[in-house]
Parts: sequence; structure tokens; C-alpha cells
Amino acid sequence: MSDRPESDVLPDSPHPRETVRLLGQDAGEQSLLAAYLSGRIHHAWLLGGPEGIGKATLAYRMAKFVLTNPDPARIAGATDLSVPSDGHAARQVVSQSHVDLTVLRRLPNEKTKGFYSNIRVDDVRDVVRFLGSTAGAGGWRIAIIDSAEDLAREGANALLKVLEEPPPRVLFLMISHQPARLLPTIRSRCRLLTLETLSQADVIAAAAQARPDLAAEAIAAGAALAQGSVRRALTLADGEGVALHRSLTDLLSKLPRIDVAAAHALADRCANKAGDQNFALLLDFIDDWLHHRLLSERGQPPHRLARWAEVWEKARSAARDVEAYNLDRKPFVLSTLSMLAEASAA
Repeated sequence: MSDRPESDVLPDSPHPRETVRLLGQDAGEQSLLAAYLSGRIHHAWLLGGPEGIGKATLAYRMAKFVLTNPDPARIAGATDLSVPSDGHAARQVVSQSHVDLTVLRRLPNEKTKGFYSNIRVDDVRDVVRFLGSTAGAGGWRIAIIDSAEDLAREGANALLKVLEEPPPRVLFLMISHQPARLLPTIRSRCRLLTLETLSQADVIAAAAQARPDLAAEAIAAGAALAQGSVRRALTLADGEGVALHRSLTDLLSKLPRIDVAAAHALADRCANKAGDQNFALLLDFIDDWLHHRLLSERGQPPHRLARWAEVWEKARSAARDVEAYNLDRKPFVLSTLSMLAEASAA
């Protein structure tokens, strides 16, 4: 197994290819199983839905199943996509050594010590060549793309030819957090399978499965704020997320008045390199708050809705600048709180 960092996994958590149980996505699993058992499965699937609900886990589960059972006629009685974890194909998928499975994702950038901002077109072309070759094990060739949003336009276009004219026994499993953002030409060649957000009970169970080292109380607190996403629940449970949400909620509940000392304390928790995770969470929290504020004001005069929409867009634009140019985060946090206060007072 490679020691290289991976862009598609949370720190200290198992990779989706290692996850044995998929919770809360029985309907999606049954859709893929039925299509495969029919013997006429569509060659490209777009697994859509919010981040952290099991899309990648389902993709790897499907890959293990197909590579373990290359002839659907021999497994007509299968009731789910489970396979023995000690089976040859399953072990190869987990160790990233199966010759008939390839994964497209953002790769490490040796210059920045981070990851490339998108899936490079050269990597896409390598996958296209792989799909055009003969399957090493004599069965299917499978490509998992995680996530499709990371494909730059040039890379997406490089995929189109093989999506339009796929070789026999090729299966695409494309993960998408926002399918509507993808190129229409990509969407039109895929079968969309939208997965549902998870129940709070499933989030807690899946988070505990992924991180048994975390306290049950922390997982439950994270799950309560996670909006059906295991990934978000783990991020909240493993850091300051719950406390950060409490501090922001307290500040926003007092608008248009701002507790200046509390605002500065909140901004300080998002400053410098140590505040990376807190800053990302804060952006999500503010985004959620504005979303709910807009929903709560439906039916109000248009100028009131326009005011909140303008604040939302300004905050998003400023956040993109902060991240793109590595700007000081504290002024952003304080100015955003000030914008929210002004909009509340108007």
C-alpha cells in the first residue's frame, strides 16, 4: 500500500476502500446491484449527493463486488454488494494493487507539499489509455473518479470520447457532490444515482465505525450538527468544531449588536496555520446560517431577500480571495460579522 498522502480521505480515518459496512444507503446499493444482475448495466454512473454520505464507500463496494464476480449470471441470487473482505479481489482493491481498477483524484503536489487544485489532464489521459487496454484479470476494467468536480474542463473533455464510445466491460463510478455543476456533456452520458443524506443514528454509527478512538459524546455532538454527513460529523467531533459552532451561534443570536471581544476571540481561533480546520468549518457555518436566513425570510419584500443574497455573495467572494491569496483570516472574520450585523439592522 502506498505511503503517499491521499486527497480523498480525512486524516486519521480509514479510506472508503477500507470501509466494510455501508450504512444508510441500501436503496443506492440495491439500484447498482439490480443493474449489474440484469446483465445490461450502464457503463457510467454518477453517484450524487452531499459530501460525506457514503458515495465513495459505495463506489469501492461496487468495484470489489464486480471484480470478485465478473459474471453476473453466476450470482443471480445476490442480495447486496458485500464480498468476503479476505477475498483476493477485495484485498487487492484495499491495497491499491488491482490491475483492473484505476482511481482518478487530485494527486500530491511535490512543490507545494499539498495537492493539485484539480485532476490533471495527463492523469485523465492515462486512465483513458488504461480503459482501452485488455483487462488483466480477464473481466471488467473500472475507473473511480473522486470527485468529478475536480476535473478541469480540459480533463472532462478528455473523458468524453471514452464515455461516448466505451470499450466492452468498462465501468465508470463517478462521485459528485454537486452534479449540477458538471458539464452537461458529462452528465448526459452518465446515469445519475442520487444518494440520500443519512439519519443522525446512521451518522453516529458510521462515525463510530470510522473513528472508534473518539468519545461517543463527541461523535453525538458532531452528528447533531452534521446535516447527515459522516465526514462533517468526524471533522466536528475531532476538533473545536462543536465549540466553534456554539460561539458563532451565540454571536449571531445577538445581531445586530456585536460582542466585540467575542468576535475577536472567534477570529483568533481561525488565524494562522493552526486555524486551517477552524476556518473551513466557520465558512461552512456562516454559509449554513445565511442559507437558513434566506429561507426564513421567504415572503418578505424582494429588497430584503436581495440584501441577504448580496451579503452571502460578498462573503463567499471574500473567502475565496482569502484562500487563493493566503490573506490574513482575522480581518475577513471581523468584516463578515460586521456585514451580517449591518444587514440585520437594515
